[in-house]
Parts: sequence; structure tokens; C-alpha cells
Amino acid sequence: MLGLLAVAQFMLILDVTVVAIALPLMGAELGLGRETLTWVVSAYTLTFGGLMLLGGRLADLIGPRRLVLAGMVVFTLASLATGAAQDSVTVLAGRVGQGLGAAMLSPAALSVVVRMFEGDERNRALGIWSALGGGGAAAGVLIGGALTAGPGWPWVFWVNVPIGVVVVAVLTKILPDLPPVETGSRGRVDVLGALLVTAATGTAIYALVGAGESGWFEARTLGLFAGSVALYVLFVLRQRASASPLMDLGLLFRRPVFAGLFVIGIATALMVAVFFLGSFYLQEYADLGPLATGLLFLPVALFTMAGANVGGRIIGRTGGRGLGIIGLVIAAIGLSIPAASTSTLGVVAGISLGAAGIGTLFVVAAATALGNVAPHEAGIASGVLSTFHEFGASFGVALVSSVAAASLAAQTTDGYASAFTAAAAAALVSAGVAGIAIPGRSTP
Repeated sequence: MLGLLAVAQFMLILDVTVVAIALPLMGAELGLGRETLTWVVSAYTLTFGGLMLLGGRLADLIGPRRLVLAGMVVFTLASLATGAAQDSVTVLAGRVGQGLGAAMLSPAALSVVVRMFEGDERNRALGIWSALGGGGAAAGVLIGGALTAGPGWPWVFWVNVPIGVVVVAVLTKILPDLPPVETGSRGRVDVLGALLVTAATGTAIYALVGAGESGWFEARTLGLFAGSVALYVLFVLRQRASASPLMDLGLLFRRPVFAGLFVIGIATALMVAVFFLGSFYLQEYADLGPLATGLLFLPVALFTMAGANVGGRIIGRTGGRGLGIIGLVIAAIGLSIPAASTSTLGVVAGISLGAAGIGTLFVVAAATALGNVAPHEAGIASGVLSTFHEFGASFGVALVSSVAAASLAAQTTDGYASAFTAAAAAALVSAGVAGIAIPGRSTP
């Protein structure tokens, strides 16, 4: 059961990065600009992340089994539709549909894992879950390159269909029907709260995507950021006033949960930023094809999975604080290499080394945030962690897309170097924050 649920999660995370190699070809064939291509990534991650809290809440209220199966069906059908798209509207609508299915499936599946295992077994299960998640992100680039160069970019989406059918068929037979948990008012879910938090994040990401062209301090950009802040405030007020809030805001202020959310956010932002920048540099500037680009990402995939595997094996003995600091420092060192030497060798070597550090962070985040949650909090806590995973991806790709906007348009290396520098600096600063935020082993 753990293996099959991990395969399902592998598919969801893979779909964050599998499109990275296909983006240049999709843009050429469908006539998509830089902003639209950024939204091909962000439409999925934003919907995935924005509705994840609602998915986690539903997993607690109705039980996770039905939500896992329904989410897998929706994700599979949306993948079929996205691959068949002939215009930007259909592509983005399909990506939103994939995000909706993922938002149902991911927190419910993780809730099953958290509720089925306890103590050291839970840590080991979360290590497996995190390693496969990190591996999915890395494998997405390899698979995307092979499919784009072979049968074509639609197959980066259609490959989900046969796998989804098999996973649904098998999980229908073996997935346990865990009962709903008592969480207070059970008659309603806070759909308005989910819409508010999704709209707030969507507004912020739209501002980030456009800032590279309209300017970071222009009235339009600042107005969008202000609107995003206002929507977040409304979300907080809604949670305080609602009889059945989407989440207990106090959960965010528990030290282990806060630390885990911070780590998952920065890890995902760095990873997706690396794949976005690396894909465009190798294909657009270095003029390599999608297959060659995918092959050059092979060491990135191997280093990511190795980092996650090592992290999963040792975190039970070492705790998360030291492992988190080391992972972020390695990521910063790796990302500084293409910042200093923006060449094909520099980019591949740098992002491969950085990926080893990033891979460990997924294990640190899951074990820190979910290691001690109560069974009745498993669904919503899983939803919050998965939300920050997808929000990190959305913000990461939007930020580096804006910083590197000039290079993406003019085929120069200056913007790429600036974007890699910003990512390296973010990793280094985050190492200091992680050292303060992540509790030591003796802290419950």
C-alpha cells in the first residue's frame, strides 16, 4: 500500500517538472509567450497548492480513501485533456484540472501514511515518501526530455493515463477504508477560505511573473502585491470567524510545523527554479535538443535521489536541524557555480551538486512537520505541508523567470547568472533560518 501511494505521489510531483523540457517546444508549436509558459507550470502548482488545505480537510471529514481514488481519476482525465490541447486556454485549463486532482489525492494519501505508521516506522515511511517525491521531481526532467524528443510534448501528459488507470484499479482493492476523524463541526467545509488563499497566492504569483517586464516598483506590480496581502488578511479573518475553518491557524505556529513548512517551501522553490533555468539555458542558449537536455539532467536526478535516500536513512539518528543546514549549504555552493561560470559545464555541474543538498531537504521537511502530529490532525497537517510544497514551486519559477526575463528574450547569460546568484543567496540565508527554526532532537 505504501509503495502504491508513493507511486501516485511520484506522478503528482513528477508533473511539476516533467513539463520543463517540453516548454520551449510547446511555446513554439502553440504560440505561447514567456508569461504563458510560466503559467503552464504555475497553473498546476497554484491549483495544487491552493486547494490542498481543502483536500486535507475533506480527508479528515469523509475519510481519505474516497478522496485518494477520486483525485487519481480527476488527475488522469485532466492529463488526457492537456495532452490533446491545441491552444493556450485548453492547456491552462487542463493544468488546473490536474492541480485539482492532485489537491484531492496528495494530502489524503499522506494522511493514510501518517495514520498507518507510528514512531520510528513513521519516520522511515516519511523518508520513503520524501525520497520518491524528490526523485519524481528529478525524474520528470529526464522523462520529459525523452518523451518530448520522441513521440512529442503531448506525451509528457498522456504518460499519466495508463499509470493512473492501473493505480486506481489496484488501490480500489487494497486501500484501507480509514474512518473520518473527529474535528469539530463536520457538516461543512470552508470553500470560501480555500478560494481566498488560492486567489491571494495567484495574485502574488501574477505580480511576480509580470515584474520582470513591467518593473518591480511600477504601480501595477505594487498594486498586485498589495491586493495579495489584502486577500491573505481576509483569509485569516475568515478562518477566525468560520464555524468550520479550513485550518487551525495555531498549527502554523508550532515550531516543528513552522520549520517543516519553511524547509519544504525553500526546497521546492530551489528545485523548480533549477529545472526551469537549466531547461531554458540548455535548449535556448546552448541550442541543445530536448533529449540531450534530458540526458544532461541525469546527474541531477541521481544526486537528488541520493540526497533524499541518505537523508531518509540518517535523519532518525541525527535529527533534522544539522541535516537541514548541511543540505541548504550544499545547495548554495552548487547554485553558485553556474552563477560564477554560466556555461554548459558550469550549469550541469552546479545544479547537480545543488540537487544533492535539495534532495535531503524534502526528508527534513516531512519528518520535522509531521513527525509528532496527532492522528486527528494528519489530514490537515499533510495538506498544509503539501500546500507549501506547491506554493514554493510557484514562487520559485515566477521569481527566476522574472529575474532571467532579459536573457530568456535576448539570448544572453547575464539574466541566468543573476537568477542563479539569487537562488544561491536564498539557500545560504535559509540555512541560517533553518538552524534557528528547526528544533533539536530533544524538542517534542
